[in-house]
Amino acid sequence: MTEEALVTWLYAVTAARDESGAPPGLTGVADEPVRLVENAGLAAVVGSVPLADFGEEPLRAHLEDLPWLERAARAHHRVIGRAAGYGQVIPLRFATIYHDDGRVRTMLQERRDDLTATLARVAGRTEWGVKAYVDPRAFLPDPGEEGPSGGDTPGTAYLLRRRAQRDDKETAHLRATERAEEIHTALTALAAATAAHPPQDARLAAYEGWMVLNNSYLVPDDRTEEFTASVTGLGERYPDVDLELSGPWPPYSFTAPPEREEAP
Repeated sequence: MTEEALVTWLYAVTAARDESGAPPGLTGVADEPVRLVENAGLAAVVGSVPLADFGEEPLRAHLEDLPWLERAARAHHRVIGRAAGYGQVIPLRFATIYHDDGRVRTMLQERRDDLTATLARVAGRTEWGVKAYVDPRAFLPDPGEEGPSGGDTPGTAYLLRRRAQRDDKETAHLRATERAEEIHTALTALAAATAAHPPQDARLAAYEGWMVLNNSYLVPDDRTEEFTASVTGLGERYPDVDLELSGPWPPYSFTAPPEREEAP
């Protein structure tokens, strides 16, 4: 009977641990046991997955299967979250796959300096996400403000109204963006680093209005309470903005994965 061919799926990199093994009972994207591969004072959190399912061609097909992708992504991030409970981690992007453990050890050796520096940079710090939503109508110019007048013909009047509507929308967006910048500035003062993300698609994220802020903040752990209280206070200060706080997260937005990724 031929032994099933396996490849190595990477979840995260952390400092080598004194005790052996990964978090007990933890399984990954293929329900495989999660373990550690160590070298150069570092440890990769990995799992062995079947090449028949996770080789280049089958993986490409899986990535187009939304139910499979959702389950696998949840498993990937669950492993990273559990591993982070045992010490600081560098989360690796979904579907980082190496041919075998030996290639992983080589990567740890070659990338030792920058991986070690990254772990040091995020040590004692945690990622928090803040999103801000607004109802555009709350930022429109006052209805009492002087608008465009008349027009000699119905066509001219129509064009003037359309231009006024466009100008009002631009004004509302500028005002909302300025408000978001005020919030961001206040939160930046409490963070070690920040990362800006593009607004999520409203159809996918299921929100109404505008998302005017979608940022991540790397917050020192001893400022967590101050940071979360600041988000609450800013929400009370600006009732025309709906603030959404998420976290704590491993530092997804502040660590870079290994550059050399191999396709099985």
